[in-house]
Amino acid sequence: MTGGNFLYEASKYLVIFFTLLGLFTIKLNRQPIPYIIYIFLLIPGILVAGLNATEQSSLRTDIAFNLSGPICLGIVSVFCYNKKISYNNLHKIMLYLALPLIAMTVYLFFYTPDIRETLRGTGSNFAASGGFGPNQVSTVLGIGMFVFTLRFFMQSPSLSLKIINGILLAAMSFRGIVTFSRGGILTALIMIGAFLFFYFKKVNVKAKFRISRLVIVFVSLGLIVWLFSSIQTSGLIDNRYANRDALGREKQDISTGRSDLISFELEEFYNNPILGVGVGKIKQLREQKAGILAASHNEMSRILSEHGLFGVAAFLVLLLTPLIFRFNNKSNVFFYSCYLFWFLTINHSAMRIAAPAFIYGLCLLDIQYKIPRSKAHNKIVVKKNKF
Repeated sequence: MTGGNFLYEASKYLVIFFTLLGLFTIKLNRQPIPYIIYIFLLIPGILVAGLNATEQSSLRTDIAFNLSGPICLGIVSVFCYNKKISYNNLHKIMLYLALPLIAMTVYLFFYTPDIRETLRGTGSNFAASGGFGPNQVSTVLGIGMFVFTLRFFMQSPSLSLKIINGILLAAMSFRGIVTFSRGGILTALIMIGAFLFFYFKKVNVKAKFRISRLVIVFVSLGLIVWLFSSIQTSGLIDNRYANRDALGREKQDISTGRSDLISFELEEFYNNPILGVGVGKIKQLREQKAGILAASHNEMSRILSEHGLFGVAAFLVLLLTPLIFRFNNKSNVFFYSCYLFWFLTINHSAMRIAAPAFIYGLCLLDIQYKIPRSKAHNKIVVKKNKF
């Protein structure tokens, strides 16, 4: 938004750098063989792209732009696979994830204090997104909505903390809604629904009553935010989510043209089923054959068309490994929320930002709810020594 990044893909490269730092300094609990295989499955697509390179294309740029996300996901998964982490530290990670989103939300309010001045119909609103891509902005604000929902239900022992977390949740929800990009908000709602369902199942009867009361407050807050958003946008946001244009007429294609782009990518997969068309080549082929220079923003169809059967195998590794891990380890109460975020985000925003890769890694953590006996003993000794 502010042009502060020295490189467009800087966030992904920094996640890769810090994760590699962890891999070389922290002992792995278990060999993450599936994700090592996944990384190697991406290599044939690079070779095909090199063989099909033209004077007009830049192989380095194509690989950097299209593979930075998948490689980032692979390395994060290698690091996080079955890694033990305390319950409190996981909440700290969630908080640190949300802090820059608070800063971004404040910036958005200063950038466009009056949403009505930015309205130009029911299309995605760049002005309300700080001048950046509405899809990515709504995606990360959706993460903020999820994190502050967690804090509202799990990390707010006092009324004042509940009010603070509720206000931050409402502010991020409002700014996310008025981007007019539906993907990030709907994904956030599904994440929150999955979290509340599994959290409710896990707790005792007394906690269930507390959660039920909070859910009533939470839903009421959501309705107020939606009503305020509707008033601020003169009802256009209602039309947007009802798949209608500014005049209230129903649109024929709910995917805003992406279904045609995905169909083209699947057709190229059928034409090149073994090795695919090569990394970064599908966009060029679409321009040559259909005269359309656009991206589908769908990682599933892209990996199939560009990597062929190797892409099918790579995607199956990503899809099935967390579910198999979950079958053997049910400690992670946030598993389905993080897993669904990754799956839904790559279907509407691909991997243009580092968030899907990082949050996918959180699915693979082994959460420790109790302090190990040796550490607990050491804490008692330290406390005794203080007196």
